[in-house]
Order: sequence, then C-alpha cells, then structure tokens
Amino acid sequence: MPHFTMFKKAAFAVAVTTALAGCNDSNNDSQAASELTLKILHINDHHSHLRGNSGDIEIAGASTDVKMGGFAKVVQKMNDLQAGATNVLKLHAGDAITGDLYYTLFKGEADAAMMNQVCFDAFALGNHEFDDGDAGLKAFLDHLNSGACNTDVLAANVIPEVGVSPLAQSSATDYFKPYTIKTFGDQKVGIIGIDIASKTKNSSSPDATTQFLDETSTAQRYIDELSAMGIDNIILMTHYQYKNDLKLAQSLTGVDLIVGGDSHTLLGDQFTALGLNSAGPYPTQLTNKSGEPVCIVQAWEYSNVVGELDITLQDGKVKSCIGTPHLLLADTFERDDTELAGTERQTVLDAIAANDVLSVVMDDPTAANVLAGYSDQVDSLKQAVIGSSTDDLCLERIPGQGKSALCDAAATQSNGSDISNIVAKAFRTMSLTSDIAVQNGGGVRVDIPQGDITVGDAYTLLPFANTLVELTMTGAQIKAVLEDAFDYAISPDGSTGAYPYAAGLRWDVDRSQTKGMRFSNLEVMRKGTSTWSALDLSASYKVVTNNYIAGGRDGYLTFGVISAEEGKVVDTFLDYAQSFVDYVEAEGSISKLPLSEYSTQKYYDENGVLQ
Repeated sequence: MPHFTMFKKAAFAVAVTTALAGCNDSNNDSQAASELTLKILHINDHHSHLRGNSGDIEIAGASTDVKMGGFAKVVQKMNDLQAGATNVLKLHAGDAITGDLYYTLFKGEADAAMMNQVCFDAFALGNHEFDDGDAGLKAFLDHLNSGACNTDVLAANVIPEVGVSPLAQSSATDYFKPYTIKTFGDQKVGIIGIDIASKTKNSSSPDATTQFLDETSTAQRYIDELSAMGIDNIILMTHYQYKNDLKLAQSLTGVDLIVGGDSHTLLGDQFTALGLNSAGPYPTQLTNKSGEPVCIVQAWEYSNVVGELDITLQDGKVKSCIGTPHLLLADTFERDDTELAGTERQTVLDAIAANDVLSVVMDDPTAANVLAGYSDQVDSLKQAVIGSSTDDLCLERIPGQGKSALCDAAATQSNGSDISNIVAKAFRTMSLTSDIAVQNGGGVRVDIPQGDITVGDAYTLLPFANTLVELTMTGAQIKAVLEDAFDYAISPDGSTGAYPYAAGLRWDVDRSQTKGMRFSNLEVMRKGTSTWSALDLSASYKVVTNNYIAGGRDGYLTFGVISAEEGKVVDTFLDYAQSFVDYVEAEGSISKLPLSEYSTQKYYDENGVLQ
C-alpha cells in the first residue's frame, strides 16, 4: 500500500489562565458580559488529498497499518464536533490545492466541492494556491464561490494589481480581503489572513505584479485597525510555518490565537506513543509582545487531522484554551498485510476508544457521494501500470533531512534523494539535446516503493503540471544556480524544497562555507559521452529543468536571469510528469542509480564534517 510521510508530533491540551488587572469575585457580572468562548475547528494543507491516506501507527502494542483522513471524514468529524456547540468557527489555513491527481484533473473544482460540504467560515490563502498563477487561483475561487457557503477568503499581505491581475479586475478585494469580522451575540471576533510571502513569491507562480508584504508588520497593521474599531478578540490565520508562528506570536501585540499551516506540523503530546513525531503541544501557548497569552495550533496535513480548540476570551485576552487534534481513522486495520479480526481487532478498537486523539470516523454520506463522481475519473487514470521499480527509492530534500517514509535518514545522508536523481535522469533522457538536468527536491513529492509503478504514482510524484524547459548556460552560470538554490534551501526564510538534484552533473557540497564557495569538484557528462570531466566555467552547456524553477522560482535566481535573455530558453512543452511516464515505459524498470551517477558525491554538514 502507498505510504505518506508521517512526522511524529505532539498534542496536549493546555489550559491558560490569565490574571487580569481589576478582575475579582465582586465584578462577575462585568466579566460575564465581556467573556466569549469559541470552538475552533480547523484544518490546513490538505493539498487535494480528498481520499484517505495510508500509514503506520503504534496501537495496542504493535505497529498497525491504518487508513486515515479523507475529506468525507473531515466533513463528518466537523459535523460531529459542532453538534450542540455554540460559537463555532470552521477555519482552513491554506494550501487546499495541488499535490494529487484530483487537482491535476479538476484544477480545484473537486477541492472546492468538498470544501463546500464543510462550509468554512474563513479560508487563508497558502503558497500553493498560486501554483497556476493568479488565473489558476481565480478559477479555484470561482468554484469555491459557486456554492452556498460564502466562505471568506483572507490574505492581508497579498496585493493583486487592480485591472491587471485576474483576481482584481475591479478592486484588490474582488476575491479575497485582509480580514473578516464574525459576530457572536454582543462580541465580535476579527480574523486576519497571512500568507508566507517569500516562499509564495519565489516558490509558487503568482503573477509578477502581485505583491507579497511582510508578514509581521502587515499582521500588526490590521490588528491595530481592528482594535481601533473596538474589536479586541483577534485570530490570525497564518500559512506561515509553525516555527515562524512562534516568533510571530512574540512579535505582535493584541493577538490571541494563531491557526497556522504550511509546515504540515502535527501538534500533540499523545501522538508520541503512537510512533509519530511531535513538534509541540496542542495548543502551544506563548505570550505576545505585551506579555499576554497567545495560543497556537496547526493540524498536520492531507485531511488526516481535524483540530478542535476551545478558547475563552475575556476583555480581549485569553482566559483559557484547551483542545484535541483528532486523527481520523477508517475502521480497517492490518498487520503483516493481514486484516485484523476477532480479539485482535477489538483490542485495537478499545485502544482507539481510550485515546482522545484517535477517532474511527465514517464518511459523511453526502460528501462521499460528491467525491465519488470525481474519484471514478481519477481511478480510471491511476490504474494503468507503466513499469516497475526494483528497489525502494527514497525521497529526500536536503540529504539526511528525514523526509522519506520508506528509508531511514541515514540512507540519504550522503547522496540525498534516490527518486529525485532518477527524475532528473528521466528529464535528461527525454530532452534529446541536453547535457544536464536539474530538478528541485521539493518538486518531487513521494517515495517510490519497490513494485509496479502506475500513471497515478507518476502524477503523485510530480503533481504540478510543469513543462520541460531547455536553457543554454555557461559552466559559471550552472555553478551560480546551484549556489543560489542551496542557499535558499538552508535559509530560514527559504524552502528546503529548493535543494538541487541533477543528472549529467555531480559535485561536492560543503554547507560550512559561504555562498559562492559551497560547491566544488563539479563534473559533467556531456550528452552522448560516458565519461566525467571537470565543469568548464567558460564553456556552454544545454540544461533541462522544469519551467517553474527555470523562471527563477524556488531560489533558482540565475535560471531567472537566463530566462530573461533572448534566445537562451526553449520551452519543449513536454509535460514533466508525462515525460517521467514515458521514461519509465521505455526503461521497463528503474532502480537506484550507481553512486557514480548521483549528483552529490560528498555532503558536508554545517561544521564541515564529511557525512
């Protein structure tokens, strides 16, 4: 069965109490008048994963294969959690689209249809909402707006150019706005959307005229604007990464709650015992710049988890917040490829019932029926076998990072990603004139396990509908683009997905050096030859890559400079996932490459130690 990367995360209900100046038993009436309790139900980063995923958890004393998530389960769980509750907010913190064949085939229509089964109160734009430019986002939001939900779409720091961007033909708020205000009795709550600026601008494909403003100053600007209106219950919906949210919380005044996304972080201490990585408690509690409590939550990825947070606000400050991240499970369990039955099955069910973060959830029937219409078309495409792999092919970004669901991090420490190198080799092969192929690690999305490879596997591996582009470059420019990409990959404001992989090119990389000095011993194997030779910095080479990074995205700045030069770039208009399909069909089977073909022959850590 396919497996998806699962990071161990932690979640634990935290109660926050705040000593409010002047509050005592004698003024209970005034306290009650200003007190507001909200139930926040939230998800993030579902990335078009509308059906369930598979993975392993430690349950009832043994590793157990489970099926988890899926949007019909999200709908059912949210319906269950809001039943009988008052003052409920349903929030989605971004990256709804791209990442699965549901987007490849339907370009957001299927995602919008399923989101409209929930009727989110607010949706914050994420970086991947811009993968198909402003026009692609407009098409998705048109589908979202076609339902009866009227979901508020938020992005305070995204400014499309009026009259130029398809998102702003009449005004900058045609399709989204900085914030929304929700009313609960005599209390008002302001919800502000923040997108990760650098990553969206450089690692997605927004129109060049669309601006992305600083996250912190923009958030404070709109907190102050709401405060001036008398609204002091403030929620930030941030697609900005968990670690950035922690810093953001401490840099702002007036913020009470951050509902985040982008880093795919699963929070909750209870998950540790399930064999999952924990990044912090659910909710995580810090203090803002004024020393007042802030609660921070996130809900993992791929429609696997629904976060449930109960927060009480008094006089615009957090009085308490406590909650549970619910991992949504189907009622089927396997060990050693055998479905559990009888006593073993009941033991697992009992263990689930005793664990607050685990839920066996049936699909909402209406949502399941809506999804079925799309799934039938996806299934017909996904099933065609195109070849096989003789090995488990590890996924990785930065060598040793630990992104693979199949391989230990030690297996990728020196040479990084098996499958990313093979993807690069496929592109070099399919480009009949190119000496070198370069592929960003983040553009390759999953491991490939040993066994059959299907069309669906290929499009899940390479989901972004890019094309292959050929660039004419000097050796010096090739070295410069590698230095650019690596620097962006290790930058706190960058993306680890920028880490470069290649075919027909290999190198040593030393992280301890400064930019411009990190890559050495660069060697190239020209097209039609079988020998490696030193990269000639003054010579000209043909390089194939995907059109996304060819435009200078994801930190590949030198590619962007070359793309702007006349006659240096040719778009082959070959779909990059289809090119991989064609390569696998031609090869029949693929395997781990010999070490001599890997792009990274040595990898030094930040201390200069050879790994």
